[in-house]
Amino acid sequence: MSKFEINNISDFSVSERFQRYVQIDTQSDASSPTCPSTEKQKNLGNLLVEELLALGISDAAMDENGYVYATIPSNSTKKVPTICFCSHMDTSPDSSGKDVKPLVHHDYQGQDLVLPDDNSIIIKYSEHPDLANQIGHNIITASGTTLLGADDKAGIAEIMDAARLLMKHPEIKHGDIKILFTPDEEIGRGVDKADLKRLAADYAYTMDGEKAGTIEDETFSADGATLTIHGVSVHPGFAKGKMQSAIKIASAIIEALPQDRLSPESTNKKDGFVHPTNISGTVEKAEIHFIIRDHLTVNLVKHESELEAIAKSVVAQYPNSSYTFEVKEQYRNMKEILDQYPQIMEIGIEAITRAGMKAERRSIRGGTDGSRLSFMGLPCPNIFAGGHAFHGKQEWVSEQDMQKAVLTILHVASLWEEK
Repeated sequence: MSKFEINNISDFSVSERFQRYVQIDTQSDASSPTCPSTEKQKNLGNLLVEELLALGISDAAMDENGYVYATIPSNSTKKVPTICFCSHMDTSPDSSGKDVKPLVHHDYQGQDLVLPDDNSIIIKYSEHPDLANQIGHNIITASGTTLLGADDKAGIAEIMDAARLLMKHPEIKHGDIKILFTPDEEIGRGVDKADLKRLAADYAYTMDGEKAGTIEDETFSADGATLTIHGVSVHPGFAKGKMQSAIKIASAIIEALPQDRLSPESTNKKDGFVHPTNISGTVEKAEIHFIIRDHLTVNLVKHESELEAIAKSVVAQYPNSSYTFEVKEQYRNMKEILDQYPQIMEIGIEAITRAGMKAERRSIRGGTDGSRLSFMGLPCPNIFAGGHAFHGKQEWVSEQDMQKAVLTILHVASLWEEK
């Protein structure tokens, strides 16, 4: 099928699928030790398997850990690399994903969008620059009390619709196409138990990006750090000169963090940061959990050293107290791997161009499943899914941008066979 014929496809189901999927609560839970972290993620997984089987994709299945695998067999006589498309099923713990009510704002004309279930939630044209590219589009939002779930159910709906179209149009030549839907991406555990031998793909693309036309080959490198403060607990009635509250020491450490740099609130582009995500404890013992981020992996050690120096300086003012500082690797900048396989990005960029957009190569101030997949031996950049304002009640996505993402998937599959 020629590029014109692919672009001539008009019978999309992506919007309808997306609106169904977001109504299934799949919020992940970082405090849970299980995989998936919440059993309810399997509700979506089971539905996706049913729909894949109904499309004629006979090996679709979900494993005990909530990972969905499927294969669209090659219809080419050529030897073509096996390509995987991946999205995650969970939504962020930052905002409720229960009882999502998707709303379609047809023929958007640049107005502010007031969400009906909470009129204080307003998606303002002036605060969302990408709305300028959406005139005439159908914008999908939640109703004001939940997030929408475009991160990453837009990606799931796009892969599912592309799978339907590949099965419907055998004239689109392609090699083996693998589908992978993962749990727990939002809590950093999205590929912990992914079975890459079962997947058996050569290269992959996550559909988890933002603005239409973008493709990302660079993420943060990421570590997590736990700072534990051991204070001195004494009955408060007899505490003078004796008590050293771990809670107050922890608060002093957070207060001492830089505010004009090395903080999410004061950094952008490729600036790194140190960010406290959770604090808990008692007078005797308190813990602060941090995420440390930078596009240059070597800078993580610098940021961690500065953080520990701040902690050491504060705790030194409390001679009977102490601290421990533990760092764990989370993921690394996928560019370190993807630069070794330039054809993956070249085909992604050409696919976006063939789908009628100007391709924009970006870096992410965050991470994706593709970050870790790349270092696990499956090189994997990130293609746009079309969602915006992730993890909050102002999240939105364009129906037309999701359709463009479907076309991009079809072109990626076709280009690997063509080339």
